[in-house]
Amino acid sequence: RIPVHYKEIFLEKEFIADYIGFEKVLVEFKCIPRLTKIEEAQIINYLKATGLSVGLLINFGSQQKLEWKRYVRTEKT
Repeated sequence: RIPVHYKEIFLEKEFIADYIGFEKVLVEFKCIPRLTKIEEAQIINYLKATGLSVGLLINFGSQQKLEWKRYVRTEKT
């Protein structure tokens, strides 16, 4: 469980991630035919809300191979 904040204010909500590695890397697992902009926006929003900087989006549903993307939150994102 991770506290959620918005514009430096911590909210009373908590986010339950699929997996957090080393207390720094947010890992989101999917099992869909292919990753889309929707999943990309979702993990970027999760990174912003939790204050974490690195995220991995891993998709096990692709027919041909494991699909994964790494996201790094910067001051501009």
